[in-house]
Amino acid sequence: MRVCTRRRSQTLRVWLVVVFLSVHLLVVSLVLSIYHTSCELQSYNDAQTSTTAPTEKASTTEKGETTKAVVGIATKEAELNDAAGDLAKLEALFSHPLYNIPTPPVPDGDWLLKLKAKGKEKERNSQQWVSANEEGYDPIQWNTSTNTHPPWLRFHLGISRWQMYQQKDPNLSALAQQLASHRIVSAVQKSGGTQLKLVMSFPNYGQALFKPMKQERDEETNVNLYYFSDFERHNAEIAAFHLDRYQLSPGALGQLTSILGFRRMPPAVGRLINVIKEVKDITTDHKLVTTFFTSPVGNACFYGQCSYYCSTEHAICGRPREVEGSLAAMLPDESLAPRRSWRSPWRRSYSRSKLADWEKYSNYCDSVKKIPPYDRGTRLVDLIDMTILDFLMSNMDRHHYETFEKFGNDTFLIHLDNGRAFGRYSKDEPSILAPLVQCCRIRRSTLLRVRLLSLAPYRLSDVMRASLSQDPLAEVAPLLTEPHLSALDRRLETVLQTVHECLQQHQHHSDVIYDDIIDYRED
Repeated sequence: MRVCTRRRSQTLRVWLVVVFLSVHLLVVSLVLSIYHTSCELQSYNDAQTSTTAPTEKASTTEKGETTKAVVGIATKEAELNDAAGDLAKLEALFSHPLYNIPTPPVPDGDWLLKLKAKGKEKERNSQQWVSANEEGYDPIQWNTSTNTHPPWLRFHLGISRWQMYQQKDPNLSALAQQLASHRIVSAVQKSGGTQLKLVMSFPNYGQALFKPMKQERDEETNVNLYYFSDFERHNAEIAAFHLDRYQLSPGALGQLTSILGFRRMPPAVGRLINVIKEVKDITTDHKLVTTFFTSPVGNACFYGQCSYYCSTEHAICGRPREVEGSLAAMLPDESLAPRRSWRSPWRRSYSRSKLADWEKYSNYCDSVKKIPPYDRGTRLVDLIDMTILDFLMSNMDRHHYETFEKFGNDTFLIHLDNGRAFGRYSKDEPSILAPLVQCCRIRRSTLLRVRLLSLAPYRLSDVMRASLSQDPLAEVAPLLTEPHLSALDRRLETVLQTVHECLQQHQHHSDVIYDDIIDYRED
């Protein structure tokens, strides 16, 4: 009986162990199943997150790029609208009656150059002249017909007693196009002068004076430099021409018209020059060739020979080979049209310590008026015109000016060498206006134009911006930065204020204003 009871007890224990193990295995199986499902869900969620994140990021990037594009388009449209507005002001300026005053025909004796008599011309042209010694030049077939003349020759033949070229001269657009694009066949360094300049020749025997870029447009002249140590700037030559003499009307290199109405400066145009192909490879100037070198970053450079800034430290370097520069049409050779150089009565001392007489004596002009040629004619008001131009440009380097000898003392002043203008925009130099301040004399035509350019519909900065925008170099960057343009408006107001003070000091307006346009009536 006891044996049976013991066996039953053992059997029960075995069954309990089996049930326990079965339940344990079932629980373990359930736990593993739940864990596996959780991992799959996490992996799925991670995969979904990794797939969605780049999509959201790409969407955000696309939205940013779209916004930038929209802003860029809006900015471009605003710039185009501003440019169109400036061009409209320019058109309005040259449509103004003040810029359309009829001019009398030029008397036969007032032309600088004349063609030879037909008999001699026929004899001279019986054979076609071709340069046998110089390659790259075009055969010459010129006669008395202006249609056969290249633009530079028509420019020379158009110089008269009172102006460098005629109002709205259609030839100037062709001349500007030549300066900007014609093939260069020769480049040699110009002798004399303090800084590097090159004389460049074209296939039709025209020539231009090249001044290379030496300073970035947004740089100001170092305040510690004296005016006679400043750089000569290529964009200053171009801007001076637009301001002083002429203006491009809408259309690339279109008809040229004057902003200030002087027309006393040779045309100047901007151009990119390849310093290897258009200088080194074609020059016959062996001294110039020896100054070429390659910069550490691989740019082609040269520095020439001159008094200032002709060294490796101040080299002219391409990027990597092209360099900006101004090309100004050369005047007739002095063997054909001699020029006289005049020392300006208001020349600076060019000394670090000495003052000129005009800086010491406020009544200096009284003595100048007694000296020929300032004692008669228009020479004094001509010089004051040049003074106003120089003040607007902040050019302190006007030590001399030139005239054509043929016309004696009764002629216009040639405004050459303006490279040191537009050096600073943050400061004006009132001493440049000394001739106007001390003499209190101004042309009526000049005063009326200055007043017109101070008005919003014809604002000087706007019409200058429009004018310069059509120079070839404007595609690289604006010729004058906005601070320089703003400085023009500010200085124009100073000129008007100076004239106002002169009128208050004198009882009769005629003592101040020289009326050179008697028949013109103001509205």
